[in-house]
Order: sequence, then structure tokens, then C-alpha cells
Amino acid sequence: MKKFNLEMSVGAFMVVGLLAVAYLTLNLGGLELFGGDYYKVHASFDSVSGLKRGARIEIAGVPVGKVAKISLVDDQAMVVMALKPEVKIGSDVFASIKTQGIIGDKYVLLTPGADDDFLRDGDEITETESAVDLESLISKYVFGKVK
Repeated sequence: MKKFNLEMSVGAFMVVGLLAVAYLTLNLGGLELFGGDYYKVHASFDSVSGLKRGARIEIAGVPVGKVAKISLVDDQAMVVMALKPEVKIGSDVFASIKTQGIIGDKYVLLTPGADDDFLRDGDEITETESAVDLESLISKYVFGKVK
């Protein structure tokens, strides 16, 4: 009977430990099981080279959302952004695709304007700047086509 109690105690300890590790992994990794509470806005870009679904969206260096979907619509890249509900951005916001460092991950930087009319779920950001293609810039420099 003692052996059975010891085995049950060890088993319960292991289950609690695994649940704690799973909880920490989900919270520290930023993974949300049920989708979270976001509102979605979209923007069209000429190029989203290197931007991936799940990439961060920042305002002044602070993460405020993530890229929910990237699709092709009428020869333009359509990016659907999921933003936290407490983040209110004006309709004159400027969205640009940036890179962390020289070869880092791509993310979307939102630069707020001064408009008091805020974007709502389903609205579109009209002012955008596409990703800079570092490879094409280097090839232009190497082959002497930089002006």
C-alpha cells in the first residue's frame, strides 16, 4: 500500500509539473489558445517581401498586435492586422514594413497621425510603405545602376 501511495504522489507531482511547464510555455511564447480579443484592419502593400503571418505590429516600439493574414488581391499584397482593443489608431495612420536590424525579422510599424476619427473593425489603412528589398538594392549597387 505504501508503494501505491508513493507512486500516486509522484504521478500527481509530475502532472502538476507538466501543467506548469505548459502554462509557462504558452504565456511566455505569446501563444493564445482561443484567438484573443482583437479587432482587424487591413492594408494593401506593393510588396511584403519577408513578412510572415504572426509577425508583430508596433507603434513606437511597443507591440500592439500581430499579422493575422497575408493574401494577394488585384496584384497587391493585402495584410490583415489584428490589433489589441485598447489600441486606438486614427484613420490617417501610416503603415510601413520594417526589418529588425539588417537581416532580422520583418514587422509592421504603425505611425499614428493626428486624426480623431479612429479605425474600427474591418477598416482599411490607406497610407502604406512597402518593404525594402535589400537584395535588389545590393544588386543595383554591384552592377552600377544606383543613381
